[in-house]
Order: sequence, then structure tokens, then C-alpha cells
Amino acid sequence: MAKIVVDLESDLASEQFAVVQTSRRQRKRFPEGCVRIVQSEQEAQLRAVANRNEYPARVYGPSRSSEGLRLYYLIQWLG
Repeated sequence: MAKIVVDLESDLASEQFAVVQTSRRQRKRFPEGCVRIVQSEQEAQLRAVANRNEYPARVYGPSRSSEGLRLYYLIQWLG
């Protein structure tokens, strides 16, 4: 996995549960439009639909890229 730099003094980005829409699970970061934040691991697993390329995950973000995009970084796939 990619190394994620965490700013402990900032509350802008944090670890969260999410449903990530992607056709390639090898990716390590995702634009904001592909990530739907949910409240719990169980909710992420319930809302993910594999035949629509949606997968439950733990992510860190949002973080700004050098191109100005808001990105989420993959911590772990949950399913």
C-alpha cells in the first residue's frame, strides 16, 4: 500500500468507512466523486454492490492533490 502522511494536528482529513466505485481494485487513491462516506463498516458492506463496481473500504481523506482534486487514499478493502 502507498504510504499515507497523516497530519495529527489537522481535523480536515480522517480515517473513514466508505463505498468506493472503481473498476480496478489495484488503485490506492480515488477522486472524491468515486467515494461515498458511510457511518460504519457494516453500512459500507451492506451498501456496496459488486456488480456495479462498488466495494466497501476504509479510506483516509479528503486530501488535496497537486492538481487541486480532493482525493481519498485506500487504507484497506473490507470485502
